[in-house]
Amino acid sequence: MATIIALLRAAPRRVALLCCAVFWCALASGTVHAQGSQAWASELWVGSWGAGPAGPPLDTASAVFNQQTVRLIVHTSTAGSRVRIRLSNEMGGSTLQIGGAHVALRVAGSAGIVAGSDRTLTFSGNPTIVVPAGTPVLSDPVDLAVPALSDLAISLYFPVKTRVTTVHAMATQDSYVSTTGNFVGSSTFPVQGTIEQWPFLVEVDVTGKSGAGAIITLGDSITDGLRSNGNSNNRWPDWLARRLQAGSGASLGVVNRGIAGNRLLSNPQVGSLAGRAALERFDRDVLATAGARYLIVLIGINDLINSSSSSPLTSDDLIAGYRQLIARAHARGISVIGATVTPFQDADYYSADKDLVRQAANTWIRSSGQFDGVVDFDALLRDPANPRRLAPSYDSGDHLHPNNLGYQLMGNAVPLSLFTAGVVRTLDEGASVAGKAAVDVTAKLAETGAANLAAGVASNPVGNAAHKSAASAAVDQAAQAAQATASEEESAN
Repeated sequence: MATIIALLRAAPRRVALLCCAVFWCALASGTVHAQGSQAWASELWVGSWGAGPAGPPLDTASAVFNQQTVRLIVHTSTAGSRVRIRLSNEMGGSTLQIGGAHVALRVAGSAGIVAGSDRTLTFSGNPTIVVPAGTPVLSDPVDLAVPALSDLAISLYFPVKTRVTTVHAMATQDSYVSTTGNFVGSSTFPVQGTIEQWPFLVEVDVTGKSGAGAIITLGDSITDGLRSNGNSNNRWPDWLARRLQAGSGASLGVVNRGIAGNRLLSNPQVGSLAGRAALERFDRDVLATAGARYLIVLIGINDLINSSSSSPLTSDDLIAGYRQLIARAHARGISVIGATVTPFQDADYYSADKDLVRQAANTWIRSSGQFDGVVDFDALLRDPANPRRLAPSYDSGDHLHPNNLGYQLMGNAVPLSLFTAGVVRTLDEGASVAGKAAVDVTAKLAETGAANLAAGVASNPVGNAAHKSAASAAVDQAAQAAQATASEEESAN
């Protein structure tokens, strides 16, 4: 032993060369093996569904599951032949025990699952998992032909008393809670009650084809679809997903990270389910999304609503926040599309001063050239007779959120040409390109969206006579809004 140590001390370079020679000889002879499967390198995962998690709620407001199964219903955007899920205990202060998890195709309109579609999910090879506080977890992939625009049933068993701490509070979709027992693989489901939340489930991924990617919609209750019809997938990102599947964008998934009440810059009070500020949740909800390629940003109205007279929000505050989102997305190769903040006169907490800030921010969104594209939802939804408020035909009644028709119009108005391959710019480049594109998109946006709506309203699953009569006026109304915006842009230039 002393002789070996002496050799090492005397000739370290010689020993290092000898070790390298031994390693390469072993590699050539096949005695050194890569650890684990390399199949992941050839798989392209894309988010097909997602929600923005929030929490924890106050204990008195938390749902509790105890030796029960929850069957969560989600609606896919893009198709795939393999599937995995992402669970989150990121808002939790203690471990989360999952006693079983399954995925299956849902029988329409029920808690049942399609025969032959049920798949057991594992986590690191195990059928159960204990998720540490503050962390997410991915399931192992399973083979399952997942159709586009279809309902999946994700069943989770909670073997011990579990307080819901990480949750998307406004699902606008019924899911099911069982009686006592583990029913993750049951074709029929003993329903004790329903919930309109997605606890702990934050993403469903599928394997995509070459060129596949995900569009993330980052926003607040308007992106979350507040006041749209339940169980109808009538949020504006849902309508965008339908159009992508009907056209040349079938390989693109749409992942909705809207959270009702969410803000760009500041966090809500403790116990709120409005989520952390977009700047804070960005890495988790955008960058961590499988296959993230495009980001649509529609946020800021809750910052305006919560602006205080003692410390009023400025347009410069919003712009600084937008620029941060752009820079962080571009650093990861994600194209960013800005959406103008929609009008809200006559809504709670509205003021003329707040509206001036909104208009100044919108002018910057349209004309700065910082975004890779612009969708002018303000021009699309505002009343031509009073641009500070929503057009009555698109107003859900609270003067803040669109109705079903308005959401459909928004989803139909997003130009699919925005989702084409291109070079992502830095903050200081491309103003001439994006600025001109913003004006062009604004001028055509409302007409395109209204025309698409008028053509498709007869097949609208949430359509009714009122929607159809409103759609007949949509083209004229939207064209007036587009003309007004074009005039504004000419004056600004």
